[in-house]
Amino acid sequence: MNKGLLIVFTGDGKGKTTAALGMALRAFGHNLRVCIIQFIKGDWQTGEKKALARFENLADVYTLGKGFIFSDNDRTAHREAAVQAWGLAREKIDSQNYSIVILDEITYAMQFNFIDEKDVLSHLSNRSDDLHVVVTGRNASPALIEAADLVTEMAAVKHPLKKGVKAQAGIEF
Repeated sequence: MNKGLLIVFTGDGKGKTTAALGMALRAFGHNLRVCIIQFIKGDWQTGEKKALARFENLADVYTLGKGFIFSDNDRTAHREAAVQAWGLAREKIDSQNYSIVILDEITYAMQFNFIDEKDVLSHLSNRSDDLHVVVTGRNASPALIEAADLVTEMAAVKHPLKKGVKAQAGIEF
């Protein structure tokens, strides 16, 4: 049986976006189109954006976030960006132009109530039967986990950042 899956990569460990992008790479190998919408990441140049540009005929990438939320007291710009990203995501999910839609770090937008989780879950449950949707981010809610077909939790066991090693090109970005 073939069925569009709702896949969630969550947890406090590293690798959620990387796992989603690995699925995109696998899809490209089968000539499948992928849409990636980044809800939180800002407009800085990352290795994944540079690599995805090589698949421009198969990948549409939208980075609509304003960067890390945790350090900002005024979250108005983050909320507006998340609302815009969710509007675009709805459009892309409904378009039937993609085999996979990746909603990178959307869990934060739901966690901070920038977008309505019930609306997200309703829309995802009413998507085309053959569309795969991949959701990434920490703190996936119980409702999202229940709705998902596949959930993987990344666990933080050890990270060089705790020893003062800064983020490195090709590893963290």
